[in-house]
This record gives sequence, C-alpha cells and structure tokens, in this order.
Amino acid sequence: MTDFSKIQGVAAPLPLNNLDTDQIMPKRFLFGIDKSGLADGTLHDMRFDADDKPIADFVLNQPAYAQANILVTGSNFGCGSSREHAVWGLQQLGFDAIISSSYGEIFYFNAGNNRLLLVILKPEEIEELTAEISDPANNQLTIDVERQVVITASGREFAFDLTARQKGMILEGLDMVQASLRQLPEIEAFEQRHWAQNPWAKIDLPRMNIKYP
Repeated sequence: MTDFSKIQGVAAPLPLNNLDTDQIMPKRFLFGIDKSGLADGTLHDMRFDADDKPIADFVLNQPAYAQANILVTGSNFGCGSSREHAVWGLQQLGFDAIISSSYGEIFYFNAGNNRLLLVILKPEEIEELTAEISDPANNQLTIDVERQVVITASGREFAFDLTARQKGMILEGLDMVQASLRQLPEIEAFEQRHWAQNPWAKIDLPRMNIKYP
C-alpha cells in the first residue's frame, strides 16, 4: 500500500509574491480538452526564453533543483484566473506540495480537490525556510502530513494546519471524485428517497435508435 503520510524530496525556492495562474499556466498551452500534456506549459515563460531555450539561472533549471517535488514560494500564490490547469500542470511537472504564506482562494480549493498539498506557514517562517533551502546542501524537506509539520534537512520543524477533509484526502490518496465515491451508498439512498417523494419530476427519456450510414 502506498504511504501518503509523508512527502519527501527536493524543495525549490521561488520567492515571488502574487504569482498568478496565468504565469503558472499560460493560456496558449490550454489547447486540449483533458488534463494531459500540461507539464511543458507550467511556468514556461519563467523556465524558457523567447527561443524556447532553458533560462540557466531559473531555479528549476539548476541541477540541484531539477528534480524538485516541493515548491517554497511567496505570498498569494495562484491568484488570478480560476484555471484548474495550473494545479494539473504543477502536478505533471512533478510537484506534490507547495509551501507559501497565502494562496489565491480558487487555486486553494482547486488544489485541495486534486490532492495537491498546500502548506501555509507564517511569512517569517517562509523567509527562514527559503534561506535554508537556497543552499543546495540543505534543499531536502519532509512534510509529515500526519503530524502536520515541515521538517528541514537541519532538523527544524514548522507546524501547519490542515482541515480534517484535506488531511483525509492526502493520507488516503484521494481526489475529489474518489472522495465523493466513498459516500456512494449515501448518495444512492438520497436519490431513491428524492424520486420516491417527487416522482413527477423524473422523466424517463426514450432510448434514441439512430442508424448511421
């Protein structure tokens, strides 16, 4: 069984405030109708120049942070438009968790529904954490979801809060659809009661018998 109680790995510092969803996922990469193929577009204009060549000094293009699965960033991360593709793209790029002092509201709920862990720390804690992981020798972090603490390579701990729903979805490895299906018996029971009480509202549409040439 997969253990979702801890997220461990390389943490990349990206100390930018107000990084919006249009920067996280530029609209020109939203050409599909599903969730696939979004990694290339994620943070594209920060990762690549006008000739589509990697920008050497961008943190995710540096060898020490190329495999990062945790992003430590500035305040109001994910503000702007409501595109859920920003969450999907971050996950496809390899991120399991974001650590910030605050998030755009819609992004926050989109992330929770897709099981991307968002950790909220105090601004001064973000500064301390950013300073530590900016040294490649100390860029490893552990996020203990069960205990709700971020643990640095030096052993420092930063506590954070999670709602019971968020924590449960992370620990059990569930997205919003999977979490909803856990309540399928209750949903079906409600449906049966509803139609029994309101039979006039139920319309049985005839099956369409269409023949194609």
